[in-house]
Amino acid sequence: MNIKQIEDKYFMHTYRRNNLVVRKAKNQFVWDENGKKYLDFLAGISVCNIGHCNDSVVKAAKAQLDVFAHVSNLHYAEPQIKLGEELSKRAFPGARVFLSNSGAEANECAIKLARKWGFLNPSKKGSRYEIICFHNSFHGRTIATLSATGQKKFHGYLKPLQEKFVFAEINNIDSVNKLINDRTVAVMVEPIQGEGGVIPAEKAFLKDLKKLRDEKNLLLIFDEIQCGIGRTGKFYAFENYDVKPDIVTMAKSLANGLPLGATVAGKRCAGAFVYGDHGSTFGGNPVSCAASLAVLKIINAKFLNNSAKAAKYLRKKLDGLKEKYSVIKEVRGLGLMLGINLAVNGKDVVDYCLDKGLIINCTHDTTLRLLPPLIITKKDIDCAVKILDEALNHMPN
Repeated sequence: MNIKQIEDKYFMHTYRRNNLVVRKAKNQFVWDENGKKYLDFLAGISVCNIGHCNDSVVKAAKAQLDVFAHVSNLHYAEPQIKLGEELSKRAFPGARVFLSNSGAEANECAIKLARKWGFLNPSKKGSRYEIICFHNSFHGRTIATLSATGQKKFHGYLKPLQEKFVFAEINNIDSVNKLINDRTVAVMVEPIQGEGGVIPAEKAFLKDLKKLRDEKNLLLIFDEIQCGIGRTGKFYAFENYDVKPDIVTMAKSLANGLPLGATVAGKRCAGAFVYGDHGSTFGGNPVSCAASLAVLKIINAKFLNNSAKAAKYLRKKLDGLKEKYSVIKEVRGLGLMLGINLAVNGKDVVDYCLDKGLIINCTHDTTLRLLPPLIITKKDIDCAVKILDEALNHMPN
């Protein structure tokens, strides 16, 4: 049997895979089993932000693996502690960190922390636990994070979901105000909705959420799992908005391909957790943390400035495609997290691009999602846009 037949026989059919069998990946490129080279404009869904198999990251991970891979969180592991320090310093004064394995776990931690804080800071009617989320949001695949996800297509057979998650409209502060009551403890939002169609929050909207947080004594949680760690041109996406949340979650590109999540909480709520309130056997794995420290050394001001220039060039090229093709309704996003919203299903465009050596994907059925490594060049962008141009030219307008 070939590898596709083995997967079909032995795996649960939870992924709709394409025909690409990856044999090698380096920087912004991927090679298949036949040696065909692909330009990767998905980066493992915003995971390999500094490119595949970055030399410094690989070296750091290998060096740590030679020392120890795991010692349990009952002991101190230097890579873990140093990473927490670095993430805290880059966030906000007094921030404290909990390390986990994934984005869903990071969001689970944020939800638990918010509800513990609501227990310690009750309203006149008692403990607060209700969290306002948003339609089209996506926060993970666990029961709690799916309950916080504002897309019904993920909910179907899982009902009853966890209670006390309610949903407002992104960029509509009135819809948020209508949901606030004595049990409300937090607002949880993605600065850019990724799985929901690459929809950015407006700066004024996030400022209004911050104002609401202050007026109603709420917590503000930013899910930056897909849009953080340099993806928007800033290390934290919230830096683009001049709004600091109480809690920010991240994962995906934090260790550039190794599993790692983080929940960073400000001093207003971080102290709510005490010994035994939360934990993880593998959370903050030393190998992943060593890799992450290497990532953070690379993502400095110069690196972010270069990626911002690439993002500006790519956006200009995509806007040019919009002028050319009426099937493109909108180009939206921030930095190198961009969506091309189509008037039709985007699957055929994704398939055409893959056949021509360009990896992208389609989210929310009609939005082509571009999440290239932050190291892409103008040459890469020209190549990608040329293939996109050809793909769109094959569609009815």
